[in-house]
Amino acid sequence: MCRWIAYSGTPVLLSQVLFQPRHSLIDQSLHSRMGVETTNGDGFGVGWYTRNADTPAVLRDVGPAWNNRNLLEVAHHVRSGLFFAHIRASTGTAVQQTNSHPFRRGRWMWMHNGAISAFHRLRRDLALAVDPALYPDIEGSTDSELMFFLALTSGLTEDPPGAVARMAGLVERVGHAHDIPDPLQMTVALSDGDRVWAFRYSSEGRSRSLYFSTEVNALRSLHPDAAFLRDISDETRLVVSEPLGDLPGAWNEVPESSYGIVQPGRDALHSFRPVA
Repeated sequence: MCRWIAYSGTPVLLSQVLFQPRHSLIDQSLHSRMGVETTNGDGFGVGWYTRNADTPAVLRDVGPAWNNRNLLEVAHHVRSGLFFAHIRASTGTAVQQTNSHPFRRGRWMWMHNGAISAFHRLRRDLALAVDPALYPDIEGSTDSELMFFLALTSGLTEDPPGAVARMAGLVERVGHAHDIPDPLQMTVALSDGDRVWAFRYSSEGRSRSLYFSTEVNALRSLHPDAAFLRDISDETRLVVSEPLGDLPGAWNEVPESSYGIVQPGRDALHSFRPVA
């Protein structure tokens, strides 16, 4: 499986989130505590939004994140208020640059942890459900990218939660037709540059770990001496596969079969159910 992080809030250097925390994403690439695999070294990716570009920038590579000099260089010089980062542990598809997350189309980014069970058996039927106008833009061979394009086919740009629910429903319907009892395992993050949606769902009801950070003003009350909390806005929020540190009260588990929206103003948490 994989580990990922989505950040939204005060613009910061990527290194402050990716490298500095005690259990940073880079540390997780070697010492994951909650993932299926301890080591996540089958590629990595970072995607970030800036004010002067219509689309997010994406840096992806096939090697491990822990010793990549380009990632280190970029992370210490790029500042963003909304970015994704992902470290990959392949579930069977090739280790290649086009299979590293996050995936991008226009202003949208997508990353995934989990798998479509028996994907090699379901791939053809699922691929045929992608809008023919979108299909030529699929670059890699992962279930994750195909899920993104199925969601785009299902109206992602107009209705992100509904599109993801329709994508999940299709995967389960095709999986059950092939006698796969629990076809889908996913935590997914997607963004349009203004909001972040994060989903936690699995067909078996035992989804991969996912957490969101406590509101900053509440954390300031709990930890008035934490200097870093004084430098970020009240709306700064992280969604992570596993907590980045041990600060008491800082992390909350995303409930099973639910999705959250990180957005200007009040964030929201809703139940999630695939649509047949």
